[in-house]
Amino acid sequence: MHVLVTGGAGFIGSHTVVSLLERGHRVTIADDFDNSSPKVLDRIEAITGIRPELAEVDLLDEAAFDAAFAAAKPDAVIHFAGLKAVGESAADPLRYYAHNLGSTFSLLRAMKRHDVSTLVFSSSATVYGDVQQPPYTEDGGRLDATNPYGMTKVMLERILRDIAGAESGWHIALLRYFNPIGAHESGLIGEDPSGIPNNLAPYILQVAVGRLPRLSVFGDDYPTADGTGERDYIHVVDLAEGHVAALEKLATTEGARAWNLGTGTPTSVLQMIAAFEEASGRPIPYSVGPRRAGDLPQSWADTGRAEAELGWKATRDIADMARDGWRWQEQNPRGFSD
Repeated sequence: MHVLVTGGAGFIGSHTVVSLLERGHRVTIADDFDNSSPKVLDRIEAITGIRPELAEVDLLDEAAFDAAFAAAKPDAVIHFAGLKAVGESAADPLRYYAHNLGSTFSLLRAMKRHDVSTLVFSSSATVYGDVQQPPYTEDGGRLDATNPYGMTKVMLERILRDIAGAESGWHIALLRYFNPIGAHESGLIGEDPSGIPNNLAPYILQVAVGRLPRLSVFGDDYPTADGTGERDYIHVVDLAEGHVAALEKLATTEGARAWNLGTGTPTSVLQMIAAFEEASGRPIPYSVGPRRAGDLPQSWADTGRAEAELGWKATRDIADMARDGWRWQEQNPRGFSD
């Protein structure tokens, strides 16, 4: 199958491209490198022996993207492209709504024009908001995110369901992932955030490698085992393999269907720090501050549907995530800028 991967040079996208190539699929990456590096293609080629095709294009430039789509002639799309920082979305919601919805509309119009109806959509556990109690199930209640980034995912899930309900022939996977961390075991590709990291694991890694002085822990008075927030962390390679499983499932699944991709096991902030200290052999200095507005005490997935329907299950644990994440950061102290 020929798969167009939007945002395929990013953290999750690049790992998914590797998994697709290893499964024998042909890949074209569509990326404008606004928040990624062209060096990723060299690294993917080094890992797989195959260089993915590239369409360097901004999805918001609809004419240019349509031309790139027409030239690629894909059979299916995996859609990662979009803005994804929760805090930034709260500070600039208009930019997030315009970008994430607008780029997806551009993609959907191109798919309709060129008769491509198979789509794996990058959603998020943020769609659960604070409505459910964990573990979160796909049909456990209404979706209602607590921040603009998450709300773009809620809106797009609804839009995709409406399209699939109104027009027969669509095959759409809505993949709600939890907290991807780690890196490819080669150390050649990994997470390389611009500026100060917004997420816990890359922040810990930049402290460990000496780029940042210490970690701030937001709250140690939650109703959890050690008082710090608990999240469901998933190895990015497990997550990538989940995308391939969903893509292959869509051959026999019409309409739009949601699947959680997580481990089903919560890990606290302090447990994460300990895992990365063990992996790196270095202390991770941290200070505890007040809770951060909007943070939930706990969040983790019910993964039963993905296991039953996709035949997929996360197999890598926190020690694996910390070890592979540290290998990437140690080999690439400044990410793809090295």
